[in-house]
Amino acid sequence: MIGMMKGLGVTLKTLGTRKSTYKYPDEPIVMPDRFRGIQHFDPDKCIVCFQCARICPTQCITMSGKPNPDPEKKGRVIDTYDINFEICILCDLCTEVCPTEAIVMTNNFELAAYSRDELFKDRVWLQENNTNVRKDNNNIGAPKGGAK
Repeated sequence: MIGMMKGLGVTLKTLGTRKSTYKYPDEPIVMPDRFRGIQHFDPDKCIVCFQCARICPTQCITMSGKPNPDPEKKGRVIDTYDINFEICILCDLCTEVCPTEAIVMTNNFELAAYSRDELFKDRVWLQENNTNVRKDNNNIGAPKGGAK
């Protein structure tokens, strides 16, 4: 009987406290500024330097370029750009090394899929993933105007 009263006392004590759960599917969770989510790719900014593919520790980025179709312009244009999110660890190295910020992190994190084939994302999908893009990708936490 005393044990039952103690249990009821714990229940009544926690009944009036604030809830610690979220209504997640109905209300989106606000992520912190430095959250590393799914990447967004802007092919118009890409100069096909392959730095993102080289620095990737899991080698999940594959890309190819082709000569610029405009003979007056130098350089290359992006032909294919794919990320395999099955092995991507969202380390943010690809966005830090990109000189033109063609690839940036977003606050999106929902990648649940029934098949592993759905985790292989191409250039078009990455370009359309343009919601919740981080405002400042390379200098988060750095003082404004650089170090003094």
